[in-house]
Amino acid sequence: MERAGPASGSSRVVVRYRTRALRAEDVAFLRNTIASGQFRGRRDLAARVCAAWEWRQANGRLAVFACQDLLLRLEEWGHLCLPGRRRGSASVERIGPPARRTHPLLPIDLIPIAGLEVRDPFADLDTLVVRPLDAEERFGWRVYMARYHPLGAAPLIGEHLLYGAWVDEELVALLSWAAAALRAPLREAFIGWDEDTKRRHLGRVTNNTRFLVLPWVRVRNLASKVLGANLRRLSRDWHAAWNHPVWLAETFVDTRRYRGTCYRAANWRYLGETAGRSKRGNAYLHGGTPKAMFVYELHRHARRWLRGEPPP
Repeated sequence: MERAGPASGSSRVVVRYRTRALRAEDVAFLRNTIASGQFRGRRDLAARVCAAWEWRQANGRLAVFACQDLLLRLEEWGHLCLPGRRRGSASVERIGPPARRTHPLLPIDLIPIAGLEVRDPFADLDTLVVRPLDAEERFGWRVYMARYHPLGAAPLIGEHLLYGAWVDEELVALLSWAAAALRAPLREAFIGWDEDTKRRHLGRVTNNTRFLVLPWVRVRNLASKVLGANLRRLSRDWHAAWNHPVWLAETFVDTRRYRGTCYRAANWRYLGETAGRSKRGNAYLHGGTPKAMFVYELHRHARRWLRGEPPP
């Protein structure tokens, strides 16, 4: 396969994908690569493109998931025609039991917890443990989210971390953190970002995309305690998984369902209401539901570093 990195010449930018700018030469390279047929399915195509462009995650692995998403967007916009999917392949994780899975979903059954029901709101939180989930527990996370979270279990693409919270070794909550929203004017104003600085440092922001306290669990102050324990280790865990820290956490709360009380109690900063635009592919549509936006600085110099200022 011909080696070709994203062009740095003077040709026009055809499309921008998060922090990457693709020019006409790059799109031509992708078309030629697809026409060559020297790959085994869409995942292998994305891996070959990543290798040719030296497109890697911060931990050194090829950015295959991000590249697959880029290829889909380019096809959606009419720049490419991707090959058909191989039978049995999937571009995202799906809900449903894989064949011959032998590990448990999570170290707990899908039943209420006898010791932590409504009648025990003052359970001892000194035993609270919040930790990243192991690989064999990820399927269980998806099952719980699909069953109990209003938004279900979203596809897990790109840099992300999944967490579980336990009290007295009983599962009480699940969380996920993923890439930050590409456009958030409230956040940009809070940090003091221009577009170029945002594109350089957006990877240092993470989004709390799911937070589920299991519906049978009623423990006073549990949600804010779980958030606090998670935030204290989040940047360190992110560095271990993805080879770089994160400095700012963000989240969007649907105020039709929730008030964001746990975020306020955990000292998150309320930035205001979003404009209510919803994202479909790479298009932003009006008519969505406004959300309350909260942020949490994981370091006291977070905003300075996100603006590109040197450490003190």
